[in-house]
Amino acid sequence: MRTIHDWFDEYGESHRHPTNKLVHWVCVPVIFFSVIGLLRSIPVVFLEEPIRLDMAGVVVLLGLLFYLRLSLRMFLGMLLWCLFCLWGTAWLSAHAPWPLWALSLGLFTAAWIGQFIGHRIEGKKPSFLKDLAFLLIGPAWLMGFIYRRFGIAY
Repeated sequence: MRTIHDWFDEYGESHRHPTNKLVHWVCVPVIFFSVIGLLRSIPVVFLEEPIRLDMAGVVVLLGLLFYLRLSLRMFLGMLLWCLFCLWGTAWLSAHAPWPLWALSLGLFTAAWIGQFIGHRIEGKKPSFLKDLAFLLIGPAWLMGFIYRRFGIAY
């Protein structure tokens, strides 16, 4: 089993160019947020009142289990980010002038275009083309930078 450091080292190999890093600081959180928004836009399936199946919550829970396997501190940081994304998408769903799915799809598309431009500048393919788990590593990699900035071990 790879450690969090193994994942970050491998992910970092294709994220060295300053412009690509900057693009990732903007686009990775936007992609993460927009995926939560798209999942939240899937109609809710009622199992039995008051229990309901929310696809965004289910996927967030599965992602958090992945982060917990990597590190308790990374799990806690990603939990805070996930809670913000769940709250933000709920707020947008209730207050935005456009449907949440449309906003999320637009953000998702624009952010992925940015990601591919960043990797074009980098001259290396995105890591997720090698292993889909890197789609979860990208947000954690950024969280790792935040942790190091404040002297927090992960």
